[in-house]
Amino acid sequence: MDFDLVLQGTVVLPDRIVEEGYVAVRDGKIAEVGLGVPPGGRERHLLGKALILPGAIDAQVHSLSQKDQEDFIWSTRSAAAGGVTTIVDMPYDEGNLVCSAAAVKRKVDHASPQARVDFALYGTVDPEEGPARIREMAEAGVAAFKFSTFGTDPKRFPRIPPALLDACFAAIAPTGLTAGVHNEDDEAVRTYMEQVKASGITDWRAHGLSRPPITELLAMHTIFETGANTGCPAHVVHCSLGRGYDIARAYRRDGFAATVECCIHYLTLDEENDVKRLGGKAKINPPVRPRAEVERLWRKVAEGDVWLVSTDHVSWSENRKTNPDMLANASGVPGLEVMVPLFVKGAIERGIPLTWAARLMAENPAKHFRLDHIKGALTPGKDADIVVLEPRDSVYDAAASGNNVVGWSSYNGIRLPWTVSATYLRGEKIAEGGKVLAKPGTGHFVRPLPRQVIAGAEA
Repeated sequence: MDFDLVLQGTVVLPDRIVEEGYVAVRDGKIAEVGLGVPPGGRERHLLGKALILPGAIDAQVHSLSQKDQEDFIWSTRSAAAGGVTTIVDMPYDEGNLVCSAAAVKRKVDHASPQARVDFALYGTVDPEEGPARIREMAEAGVAAFKFSTFGTDPKRFPRIPPALLDACFAAIAPTGLTAGVHNEDDEAVRTYMEQVKASGITDWRAHGLSRPPITELLAMHTIFETGANTGCPAHVVHCSLGRGYDIARAYRRDGFAATVECCIHYLTLDEENDVKRLGGKAKINPPVRPRAEVERLWRKVAEGDVWLVSTDHVSWSENRKTNPDMLANASGVPGLEVMVPLFVKGAIERGIPLTWAARLMAENPAKHFRLDHIKGALTPGKDADIVVLEPRDSVYDAAASGNNVVGWSSYNGIRLPWTVSATYLRGEKIAEGGKVLAKPGTGHFVRPLPRQVIAGAEA
């Protein structure tokens, strides 16, 4: 047989949907995408109406935020079950801020024996050290840099003030990598938090009141203006507000590289129903907003203003998400296992083409992190990273699947019309029917292509 693997079904590409199409794989790479009668292969699956998409690249994962909790052994297991074939892990690890080439190497050495899917890494800076190590981290293989305009923790998740942010962006610009930033204005958030505490409100309402829209939008202007000033691609790693995507579009119109990521929780959960019901288990920074804003974000997807969709996945232990004092809970939720089916569900319900799924969760993340020489598309020569979804109703239950280190999820109870039935990494089946087949160590560290400088010109 000419091919190792042939899958036939509805092939979802970034620019079109091929009904009764097929994908053929040889030596771990996509070999052919076609229409009609599929060729023979050593393994051949005629999948009917199933959706065949490029494996998702989750642009925002926190595998190590809580010591002795999740780690890559679990985050990549959830990923494999959910059709995510590459995760990009954040640099704010408890006990190891990834802010040097040595820290990058430590993390690669730590993650490699555990990973069941491929992984790329973000780097950051120690505020006391500044941008001195940015170049060495780029050479060590980080795929982007991450900063925050808000200080969650002075050591693990520090605030980078404006002058230092500008210096860091200027140091990143020659590498061609992107600077991603957490978008909440520190001074504004702290002022509103004090007002909420003084009011005596401690229930589910407290979080949204402590971080109103202006706190997010002020920070976005700072981030994009810093990019404009330095020539560095500027990226906001999560935006809960339609207005934020308008701000980015205005900067792009003026010729600057300004992009925004939307997390799946902002497209799924709302404040008046879900945060009210879940309390701390729906506490996320920036906050989940009212339903009207959720629908506005879906319109931004349809209009092409969203660059990436990610999870911002973090599996806090339940005791850190169940404090009746809303502001005392840790921020963030797990989502790796369910991002792809949630996006497919939301798009279908709103008549939004599924081509956006291939673009926002595969093609664009691969471009963003300069991994598109090997990742992100069902294109001949690229890694055969594939997710198959079948039209089978299921109700999500994080504990029942067995693929999560925690038994809770803010998505529990959501009915999914399409279910991940198989995930392939470089042509090998790593999950089937919710059961993860990949052994730890299956995943590889992936790094961007180095930027080539030819006779003084960048290529």
